[in-house]
Amino acid sequence: MPGSSPAMALRADCSRCAGLCCVALPFSAAAGFPSDKDAGTPCTHLDETFRCRVHAELRPRGFVGCAVFDCFGAGQRITAAAGDDVSWRDDPELARRTFAAFGVARHLHEVLWYLAEGRTLTDDPRLRARLLSEYERIDALAGADADAVAATDVAAARQAVGPLLAEVSDLVRGRGHDRRGADLAGARLRDASLRGTTFRGALLIAADLRGANLRVCDFLGADLRDADLRSADLTGAFFLTQPQVNAARGDAATLLPPAVAHPAHW
Repeated sequence: MPGSSPAMALRADCSRCAGLCCVALPFSAAAGFPSDKDAGTPCTHLDETFRCRVHAELRPRGFVGCAVFDCFGAGQRITAAAGDDVSWRDDPELARRTFAAFGVARHLHEVLWYLAEGRTLTDDPRLRARLLSEYERIDALAGADADAVAATDVAAARQAVGPLLAEVSDLVRGRGHDRRGADLAGARLRDASLRGTTFRGALLIAADLRGANLRVCDFLGADLRDADLRSADLTGAFFLTQPQVNAARGDAATLLPPAVAHPAHW
């Protein structure tokens, strides 16, 4: 298990991946892609070495879905498990098994991200032990053979760790507001004092959060697409992932927790 921040161990390393996200996953115009693509069909911009020919121009070319995506390290893990002696391009059966495993492993790795970050948020030895135990259990699921990974019930895995992560959240946030699952799409929350709020599963699509105090907030599963975070203070915010930040709008004045980075397009 990562000893400090999950940012290093649980983030995509495309140099060690066989372009799985560019092949295994479907593209949809409604989900930030310029056109539709079926799962299992290689993107036309994927080259022979499994690199993207237009990676530096994803947003201008309409590939916003790619620009916000992160597999949390599942791509390089599944690629390594498949082996280097044969490519999915040459073996249809390997391709089928690898793509199916990747589709599940990326969700399991997201759960690992939350569990790893949870251990950085508390000094309670009991909570840390439980978080480690769950991390090891989910990690074992993600590290099984391809068919076993593909057969894993992701919803059950998320449900099992949900109460534990909520316990960590309550401990860290204190008496913050509860906006779990709230529909705040387009909400006008500029300069609002929201410190310690849980936005778990909330819809914050295109919400105006400019200058808002979002310190020590729980963003697990929150939809931040086009949320305006310019000059907002997210110091100490947690369960906030890079894909969520990438999908939002911000600027140089936006304060982020160390586990995520300022996107290049801000």
